[in-house]
Amino acid sequence: MASLYFTYSAMNAGKSTSLLQVAHNYEERDQRVLLLTPAIDDRAGKGKIASRLGIDRGALAFTSSTDLSALIKARHQQQPIDCVLIDEAQFLTEPQVWQLTDVVDRVDIPVMCYGIRTDAFGQAFPGSAVLLAVADKVSEMKTICHCGRKATMNLRIDENGEAVKVGEQIAIGGNDRYISCCRRHWKEKLGL
Repeated sequence: MASLYFTYSAMNAGKSTSLLQVAHNYEERDQRVLLLTPAIDDRAGKGKIASRLGIDRGALAFTSSTDLSALIKARHQQQPIDCVLIDEAQFLTEPQVWQLTDVVDRVDIPVMCYGIRTDAFGQAFPGSAVLLAVADKVSEMKTICHCGRKATMNLRIDENGEAVKVGEQIAIGGNDRYISCCRRHWKEKLGL
């Protein structure tokens, strides 16, 4: 039986690296994977999943209006898919998460989602919130704060390295805009 998986962490824990390794493992066994990434995150180029370790791979870009169930089913009819891998899953919409449950429950294809739970202000991303509620298997990848504690938060910083205390939930960026840190240091930087 297929399952819906959600692997989450703070930034810089290796989620994209893990996703690319899973894709490699499937393909090494002559199985087909479908890699999906949100079009909104074009840091590495549209339709590309990239790891900070320097490995990358093309993927199918989707938008918030993409019906993922229909897309995956159509691809599966053209050529059977053994696993769907989704990077930056926090950008999924609530309906898209439910569409992924249909892929798992009705088409019997495992779906593995990788993303972060919360934004820079401690609020859950809608896609992550639904994944945490309905995924069959949830796991955390760990990374560390500068103090050595487990990093659970993503601190948004400006061009001077100062904490950004207000703003839009989505601000695409990497190490230039975000620092992974423990809750204590996140709160200190935000003055909470």
